[in-house]
Amino acid sequence: MYRIKHFCLLFVIVVLLAVFSPVLCRKGQFLVVIGGGERPRPAMEAFVARAGGEKAKILVITWASGVPDESFEAIKSELMSLRAGAAMQSPKAPLTSGSREQFVTMLNESTGVFFSGGDQNRIMDVLADERLLQLLKEKYASGTPFAGTSAGAAVMSDPMLTGDADLRLLDGEKVGIRKGLGLIEDVIFDQHFLVRQRHNRLFGLLIRFPDALGIGIDEDTAVLIEDNRRLTVVGKTFVMIAFSKNKSRFFNVMFLGPGESVYLSKFRRKR
Repeated sequence: MYRIKHFCLLFVIVVLLAVFSPVLCRKGQFLVVIGGGERPRPAMEAFVARAGGEKAKILVITWASGVPDESFEAIKSELMSLRAGAAMQSPKAPLTSGSREQFVTMLNESTGVFFSGGDQNRIMDVLADERLLQLLKEKYASGTPFAGTSAGAAVMSDPMLTGDADLRLLDGEKVGIRKGLGLIEDVIFDQHFLVRQRHNRLFGLLIRFPDALGIGIDEDTAVLIEDNRRLTVVGKTFVMIAFSKNKSRFFNVMFLGPGESVYLSKFRRKR
């Protein structure tokens, strides 16, 4: 009798695990932010793997690019070299009512989303459509990995850097910003960071937005962010992380090199 009860208990456990393990093992958020220049292979490999590898269906959003077909082909070629299952090019901007619905269908079917470089303002011009903006944010929140390079990195923030700034000044009021995707709360991404000497505009914005965490990513370098918490650097150079201490002009600053990781909570002020 004991053996029968024991067997039944084991059977129930196995059934429960079979039913609930997909939920328990569901992947959290995964964000790849590339500072421009070369796309680091480890970053792209991680993105493709999280998107499903050979079963991946990656939506490449080329709205930022002035040459969307060329941008798509270059990104697609790289994704295919990494054995991604498929790459789909987003309908071109501006969207019509028909292409808008096509985009929504492609977004729903995708297992990964990649934003090309160019001008981040073009992306947000399309996403003035609040419903599309919300659908993208919901897609990321559900666990679909997102990635972007250059303009596609800047758009991940809210506020988003528009590119307008006088880098000789430390004045956040004179740095162009607008609404962005804001995939991670209170984080501002800056790209091409070291090579283009963009320290002043990021520090200026951190003075202007003292609750924000600034992440400056150099060219040929990327950050991988898991569950909006753990950040790892891959690529060739450095990433700067900074925040305003006690809402003042005193900053905590850290430079991370390739292979180094940190939890973003380390830099966040307790509220």
